[in-house]
Amino acid sequence: EQRNRALRWLRETRRPGESGVVYFADDDNTYSLRLFQEMRSTRGVSVWPVGLVGGLRFERPLVEGGRVVGFHTAWKPERPFPLDMAGFAVGLPLLLAHPGARFDPEAERGYLESSLLGGLVTPAQLEPKADNCTQVLVWHTRTEKPRA
Repeated sequence: EQRNRALRWLRETRRPGESGVVYFADDDNTYSLRLFQEMRSTRGVSVWPVGLVGGLRFERPLVEGGRVVGFHTAWKPERPFPLDMAGFAVGLPLLLAHPGARFDPEAERGYLESSLLGGLVTPAQLEPKADNCTQVLVWHTRTEKPRA
């Protein structure tokens, strides 16, 4: 799987203590440049809303007092981390400190994100970005072939 290959490459080529942020961008998303500014300060795992996903206009972490307390999601809300791949970033030092954390290729549909994040943090440790998760800075979009 490409994402696990990327994680392996980072662990083989980066040194502990090296700064950086890991984000799994996709070609079927549209990004505001502000998103990349937001994620630059990620220390552990940062999170934000994603537009046009899960049958909703947006999914997002629910934040109270600067902490994630739940999630606004319609699809499989029982997931440990009901987040879309576009809705989080991981600090490189945290990733390097947890060499066993990876995406489980056998994970049930919708649980891929949780398989990685569960090896890194608890939901209470998530870092809300995008104005306490009130701003949508990434959207699921895709280009389709026109029907002629």
